[in-house]
Parts: sequence; structure tokens; C-alpha cells
Amino acid sequence: MENWKKILLAGTAGASLILLLKRQHTAGLLLGGLSLATLASEYPEEFARIRRRMPEYVERGLNLMDVASRAGEKLAQFSESRTTDWYEALLSR
Repeated sequence: MENWKKILLAGTAGASLILLLKRQHTAGLLLGGLSLATLASEYPEEFARIRRRMPEYVERGLNLMDVASRAGEKLAQFSESRTTDWYEALLSR
């Protein structure tokens, strides 16, 4: 990668992060897009590969969210039943 592209990439990525943290979303996303466009111009094969595999990535993300949701439901059920049992045991004495 040429030096000017490295500088452009670092500058736009850094400025994008700063603007997003300052809640200036439009400008931050615009500079983030410029940063990604710079990367895509340098590595078109990699971006094409990622684009082809995007459905697989989305499916994995959905599976992860499903597992996290089920785990949260189980924890809620456990804490609810445990709290009720403890409270009922306390009242029965």
C-alpha cells in the first residue's frame, strides 16, 4: 500500500471514530465510508470474498443472538423460581 493511502486510511478512520464519539453521526459515517473505500481500492479481492460470504456471517450472528436469548430466558426463569422458593421457605417458618 502506498504511503498516501496509509495516511488517508489512518486519518479518515481516526477522524471517523472521533466524530462518532462526539455524536456527529453523519460526518463520522461519511469518513468511515471513505476509509472503507480506500481499503476496497487496495484489496478488491478480499472485499469480494467478504461480500460473497456475507449471508454466512449474518447466519452466524443470528445463531449467536438466538443462543444468548435462550440463555437469558433460562437465567430469568432460574432467578425467578429461586427467589420465589426462598421467599416461600422464609414465610413457612
